Amino acid sequence: MSDIRILHQRALTVTQSLVDQIDPAQLDLPTPCAAWTLGQLLAHMTGQNHGFAAAARGESEDLAIWDDRPVGEDPAGIFAASADDLVAAFAEEGALQRTLWLPEIHPRFRFPAVQALGFQFIDTVVHAWDVAAAIGAPVAFDQELLDAALPIAESVPDGENRLAAGSAFQPGLVDGAADGDGDGCGPTLDRILSLLGRSPKWRG
Repeated sequence: MSDIRILHQRALTVTQSLVDQIDPAQLDLPTPCAAWTLGQLLAHMTGQNHGFAAAARGESEDLAIWDDRPVGEDPAGIFAASADDLVAAFAEEGALQRTLWLPEIHPRFRFPAVQALGFQFIDTVVHAWDVAAAIGAPVAFDQELLDAALPIAESVPDGENRLAAGSAFQPGLVDGAADGDGDGCGPTLDRILSLLGRSPKWRG
């Protein structure tokens, strides 16, 4: 696999290209994340970017770093700042040798930085598609990126834990999406989405 940081940056670039298309008037649109409007989804994504950045720099106590961050009237600019913060944090010398505090996954256990960035990478891929689906835009990830994301998606535990409040993903779906008959993004992305509880056929 290529350096996870390079793949993650490419996923963020695709995500940013989608967020750049959003008009603030669209922030009340529904998303494939059933509990969230587009504005709430972006607030979550922005908060997670800053949270992972702070964790990569050694934060291990302040839960507020993980709070959602509303994007107001500047979705593109506010998301871009959070993405830049995240990329810069993981680019610091020694960042990939650290262990990170991820309280939303486990309150005490610390995760190797490469594994933690893998979590953020798959989250970025799926949420990019969420944004694209919400605004009716195409999403284009390169195949190398999707091939790297698939085994991460396959490794995410599936079960009753996904029904808990605040769970990142819904239970996996079996809807033929792995055969590429979803939204035209191709079989690999369709399978990733289905594994993580998204129907590639979702329409707002």
